[in-house]
Amino acid sequence: MAQMNVQLDREKICCCICLDLLKDPVTTSCGHSYCMNCIKEFWDGEDQKGTHSCPQCRETFQQRPVLKKNTLLADLVEDLKKTGLQAAPADHCFAGPEDVACDVCTGRKMKAVKSCLVCLVSYCKNHLQPHYESPAFKKHKLVEVSAKLQQHICSRHDEVMKIFCRTDQQCICYLCSMDEHKGHETVPAAAERTEKQKELQVSRQQIQKRIQDREKDVKLLQQEVEAINVSADKSVKDGEKIFTKLILLIRKKSSDVKEQIRSQQETEVSRVKELQEKLENEITELKKKDAELKQLSNTEDHNQFLQNFPSLSALSESPHSSSINVCPLRYFEDVTAAVSELRDKLQDILRDTWTNISLTLTEVDVLLSEPEPKTRADILTYSKLITLDPNTANRYLLLSEGNRKATLMEVKQFYSDHPDRFTDWQVQSRESLVGCCYWEVEWKGNKVDLAVSYKNISRSGDSNESDFRYNDKSWSLCCDSDGYVFWHNRVKSSVSGPVSTRIGVYLDHRAGFLAFYSISRTMTLLHRVQTTFIQPLHAGVGFYNSGDSVEFIKLK
Repeated sequence: MAQMNVQLDREKICCCICLDLLKDPVTTSCGHSYCMNCIKEFWDGEDQKGTHSCPQCRETFQQRPVLKKNTLLADLVEDLKKTGLQAAPADHCFAGPEDVACDVCTGRKMKAVKSCLVCLVSYCKNHLQPHYESPAFKKHKLVEVSAKLQQHICSRHDEVMKIFCRTDQQCICYLCSMDEHKGHETVPAAAERTEKQKELQVSRQQIQKRIQDREKDVKLLQQEVEAINVSADKSVKDGEKIFTKLILLIRKKSSDVKEQIRSQQETEVSRVKELQEKLENEITELKKKDAELKQLSNTEDHNQFLQNFPSLSALSESPHSSSINVCPLRYFEDVTAAVSELRDKLQDILRDTWTNISLTLTEVDVLLSEPEPKTRADILTYSKLITLDPNTANRYLLLSEGNRKATLMEVKQFYSDHPDRFTDWQVQSRESLVGCCYWEVEWKGNKVDLAVSYKNISRSGDSNESDFRYNDKSWSLCCDSDGYVFWHNRVKSSVSGPVSTRIGVYLDHRAGFLAFYSISRTMTLLHRVQTTFIQPLHAGVGFYNSGDSVEFIKLK
C-alpha cells in the first residue's frame, strides 16, 4: 500500500513537459504545475503567436501569465528525493532512434503513443490527455503512432487529403478536387476506405481459406514424412535381412564346394597312395626276383643252373597296367571355372537388377509430378545440356562442337572397339534423363530420327532390334522436309504440324510424359506420349543420308 502511495505521489509531481520530477515547480492560473524552465521555454516558442496556452488543458492567455512558485510541490519533491526516488515513471519511456518522438515534448522527447490526423501531431501519453479530456478535441481522429503524418498533407495546397480520386486512384485534398481532378470520380477517403475494407475482408477470407488448405497440406505432408520414414526403415531392415540371407547362402555354397573339394581330394589322394603302395611292393618283389636271376646268371655249375632256371625264370603277370595314365595338372580347375561362371552370371543378374532397384528408388515421390509447361518460358526452366557419348557413336558418325553435334560421313571415323557402339547409324547421349528435362536440336539434311531410349537397347541385330524405330525400348520422331512420323516398337503414327528444323523435346520421367515441339516463331506441340518409363532414358539420334547433321542447342 505504501508503494502505491509513493507511485501516486510521484505521478502527481512529474512535469508533463519534460516528464521528470518537477524542478522549481510553478503553477499557472489554470492550476497546472510545471518546471519553471520547461514552461518558460514552451511559452518562449509561443511568443510569436501573441497568445500563450497551457500545455495540458490548452487554456489560452492573452498575456503571458506571471508564474508563482508552488511551495507545497517543492517540499514534496524534496521529500521524495530523500527517499532516492529520482527516476521518471516506468511508463514514461524516452524515444529511441527507431521510435516516433512526441512533437510537444521539449528537451529530451518521450515516445509518442498516438498520432492525430487533424492536428497532424504525434503525442506521448501525457500530452495526449487533452484529446481525451477536452471537448475541443472530440472530433479529432487518433490513430496508431505514425512517422509519416506529412503524407496526409497535400504537397501542392498544404491541406489535409480527405478525398479519394477513383479516376487516378490517389488521395487528394478538397482544392485538388476543384483543380486538376475536376470532373473526376471522387469520394470521401473514409467512404473509399469502407469499400476497400470490404475487398480486404474478402481477400483475408481467401487468404485464411488458403492458409487452412495449406495447413491441411502441411499436416498431410507431415504424415507422409512419418510414412516415408517408417517405410524406409522397414525397407532397410528387410533389405539387410535379405542381403544377409543371400550372403549366408553364398557362404554356405562356398563352404559346400570347399567341403566337396576336400572330400574328393581325400578320396583321390587315398586311392593314388593305395596304388602307389602296391606298385612299390611290386617293385620290391621285382628287385628281389632280379637279384635271384642275377645270382643264377653268375652260377658256374651247369646242372644247378638248369635245375633252378624253370622256377626262377617264370615271371608272374603284373596286376597293374604297364603304364599309369594321369590327366594334365588340371585336377580341380574345372571346378574353379564353374565357380567363375557362376560369379559372372551373378554379376550380370546384380547389374541388371540393380538398375531396376535404382530406378525404383528414384521414383519414390510423394509429390505430384510437375504440371505440363504451357509456354516456352516455362519449359525453358527445365532445360538440360545434352552431349553425345563417343562410345555409342556409329563409326561413320563425326562428333563435333564439344560432342553436341553429330554428322553422318561417307568414311569411317577412328573409334576404338566398345560394346556400346551402334552398328546402325545412331548415337546416344552421355547423360541419363530422369525427372523433368527439356532440350532442343537443330537438324539439317533430308531425314533424321530424334529419339529417347533406354541404355540397354540392343547395339546390333539382324532383325533391327537396335533401330530406334523398331523396339519397345525407344520412342522416335522421324523428321524430314515433308513432315513427321512417330515410331515406337515398329508402330508408326502420322504427326501433323509446321515443319521446322528446330525441334524441342520435353520429358517428365516420373509422370511418363514425353512431348515433341516444333520451334519457330511459336512453339507448337507435335506429338505427346503417355506411358510408364521403367529405366532412365537417354537422348538418341539416327541418320539416313551422308551429310545430314543434328546439333543439341545450348539454351540460355
